[in-house]
Amino acid sequence: MTDKRLVDGGNTDSHEEAAEKSLRPQTLAQYIGQDQIKHQLAVYIQAAKKREESLDHVLLYGPPGLGKTTLAMVIANELGVHIHTTSGPAIERPGDLVAILNELQAGDVLFIDEIHRLPKIVEETLYSAMEDFYIDIVIGQGPTAHPVHFPLPPFTLIGATTRAGLLSAPLRDRFGIVAHMAYYTEADLTDIVERSVDIFGMQISEEGAHEIARRSRGTPRVANRLLKRVRDFAEVSDQDVVDEKLAASALQQLQVDDHGLDNVDRKLLTMMIDYYHGGPVGLNTIAANIGEETETIASMYEPYLLQIGFLKRTPRGRIVTEQGYRHLGRPYPANQQ
Repeated sequence: MTDKRLVDGGNTDSHEEAAEKSLRPQTLAQYIGQDQIKHQLAVYIQAAKKREESLDHVLLYGPPGLGKTTLAMVIANELGVHIHTTSGPAIERPGDLVAILNELQAGDVLFIDEIHRLPKIVEETLYSAMEDFYIDIVIGQGPTAHPVHFPLPPFTLIGATTRAGLLSAPLRDRFGIVAHMAYYTEADLTDIVERSVDIFGMQISEEGAHEIARRSRGTPRVANRLLKRVRDFAEVSDQDVVDEKLAASALQQLQVDDHGLDNVDRKLLTMMIDYYHGGPVGLNTIAANIGEETETIASMYEPYLLQIGFLKRTPRGRIVTEQGYRHLGRPYPANQQ
């Protein structure tokens, strides 16, 4: 999938990532949404600090763009320790992992994004590091090979994944804190948009902020991205305040509809209806027909379409629901009623 998709929750280019970093909250108090997770983490962090111990390992999972990386940085900030960031695909060999772990100080946070993509041999090396804070690796080959024992300082591993089901049970069980990041409410997204507006030095009406929030797919990253594009329309039209009318007009021109669906989402649903009578359709077939990776469909498109009730998963494949038909202005087949 191209990263130019306006409402995707995936990676951004370096310029937009720099802008997003300035929008990231630094403390749990500044972090909007995910209230239950925040409350629990506040207790765990306070307890760890009182005991002068490292925080237990944390697994954050949920769809892209919900703030897993930001929350990891907030946790490290609340603990008052350094955070070291990497990703599963970047750690190809146990030696890569040893090099990263060797940089940690007592109490530090190691954040591994896309942790479900760790190679199996690296994952197995990580077990003893997480449980007993040491690593045993074999250096050399043949007659010169010999084991080396690396003791490690106590540290906190924070893993983030969009595909928790792909984590092996042994790895998943080694996380003492497991948090599911849910889609955000429109109220929370409105607050996020208003906070970002202050950082940008813009002005927006409450109705304008809500219009952007309700089309943001329950995702803060999408909300901030849409806000930046609406800001462009406001600047070109010389409007000082983004009101509901301007926001709606800009988003319509961006082809983001009332439910936050873009051309790719509509293409997926339309293809299923036109070619396969609404389903059931297998994931590989959907991916092939719309020219996307199966992983992209599963992690970035499907979760939101399932969440809002436009798709349904069955043992035989995906089915477009009556709500999905209605949203596209299509009659729902009598044989599926």
